[in-house]
Amino acid sequence: MASPPPRLRLTGIVKRYASTLANDGVNLTVGPGEIHALLGENGAGKSTLVKIIYGVARPDAGTIEWEGQPVTIADPNAARRLGVGMVFQHFSLFESLTVAENIALGLGATGSIAELTARIQDVSRRYGLAVEPGRHVHHLSVGERQRVEIVRCLLQSPRLLIMDEPTSVLTPQEAEGLFGVLRRLSAEGCSVLYISHKLEEIKALCENATVLRGGRLAGGCDPRVATEQQMAEMMIGGALPVAHRPAPLREGKPCLEVSKLTMESDEPFGTTLRDISLQLRDGQIIGIAGVAGNGQKELLGALAGERRTPDAAAVKVCGTDAGHMGPTARRKLGLSFIPEERLGRGAVAEFPLTENGLLTAYPHGFVRAGLIRTGAVQKYAAGIIKRFAVKASGIDARGSSLSGGNMQKFIVGREIGTNPRVLLAAHPTWGVDIGAAIAIRQALMDLAAAGSGVLVVSEDLAELFEICDFIAVLSGGRLSPPKPTRQTTVEEVGLLMGGRMAAQEMAHGV
Repeated sequence: MASPPPRLRLTGIVKRYASTLANDGVNLTVGPGEIHALLGENGAGKSTLVKIIYGVARPDAGTIEWEGQPVTIADPNAARRLGVGMVFQHFSLFESLTVAENIALGLGATGSIAELTARIQDVSRRYGLAVEPGRHVHHLSVGERQRVEIVRCLLQSPRLLIMDEPTSVLTPQEAEGLFGVLRRLSAEGCSVLYISHKLEEIKALCENATVLRGGRLAGGCDPRVATEQQMAEMMIGGALPVAHRPAPLREGKPCLEVSKLTMESDEPFGTTLRDISLQLRDGQIIGIAGVAGNGQKELLGALAGERRTPDAAAVKVCGTDAGHMGPTARRKLGLSFIPEERLGRGAVAEFPLTENGLLTAYPHGFVRAGLIRTGAVQKYAAGIIKRFAVKASGIDARGSSLSGGNMQKFIVGREIGTNPRVLLAAHPTWGVDIGAAIAIRQALMDLAAAGSGVLVVSEDLAELFEICDFIAVLSGGRLSPPKPTRQTTVEEVGLLMGGRMAAQEMAHGV
């Protein structure tokens, strides 16, 4: 009996954007029921390739075969009709609509919202991906939005599921649950094309891997046999850099103090912060872990000045009561902020990198007598590009022209470049490749070693354990006491993220 043809075969795919050759003769084959990894650095051509498969982009050359037959995928509707579903790294959701309304648009659903809501709740329960169909998207955290995208995709019963960094903001327990879902889909015959920079996930989940580098095919491997280091070196084309934590210059003074902070959320489905206390010292890195939607957005807003606190003394920056200050005033005290949303909050897609650099750095000598010091701004942007190896056509490249990981590197560089006394970093390495993640972590550790305090909010526990001196967990709007990293475990932190702290409080009548 003849074996079935591949679910998907790409041959000689070429895609050019102006002077950039994003894909250069790429081949890819994915079999029925196969979980196949697509690996590469940021800017290697992965996103372009999957956009071609999903009909968002058209190849300039090459062929696409679906189950042995040549096809032209004109748009995402054509892809969905074939049976291709995709969860994008950058979400395609309308902020002003509810979860159910967004999913209805994505599915082209013709039934009632009530019927769709019931289907969403069924899929959500079955796969352990908690979403609330009636919530508006603009109230959701990044992690919650990702769950919406995954649920929307699963409702399509896809035959090929493309997943771009699906676990970036999931806890280890949630990620393992998602792996169970993908393995079950694979057993049922659904193919999975899986993009992730977390190589331990690739080894645990995937049976084949295709590696891109510089838009070209760099090779392939069996992730179950290859080591993480071997895969990383295939991606970067050389030896993997290693991050080292330098010794701090001195025992630091408090640079950020939070005292019994309690704040009601200003959003209908938001999380109320309850009695949060924290002290960050110069030279320290404190990590805050937690499942998305447990108050991270509210806490960072209160610390960054996007929301004023009821008590001015509830937040102190470098010894100054800052609770009633806005973001600019707090930045003048020495605070910088890397937000979780790259485009929209961290950068403006249509602005060139020079202007994106100026957005938050302008109080640091880049404006004089109301006039922008153009030469200084250009030099600053060029310095960020060079230091963080940002792949861009130059300082005038628009934010929208950069890959997600390269935009993240630019934002991180912009915030670190002002030499802040306090740096708030939300998911600093979300969606960046392993080389860039190492560079960003090294920059955070170097900043702390130079005497700054760094507060990192992340759901990447490996990252927190690698760079942090202390780890706390935010759950249900409450913050656990920071614990020395060496005195806790990934399992213990994961359990606190999953709600054990709330269960303990209930047991003790808190």
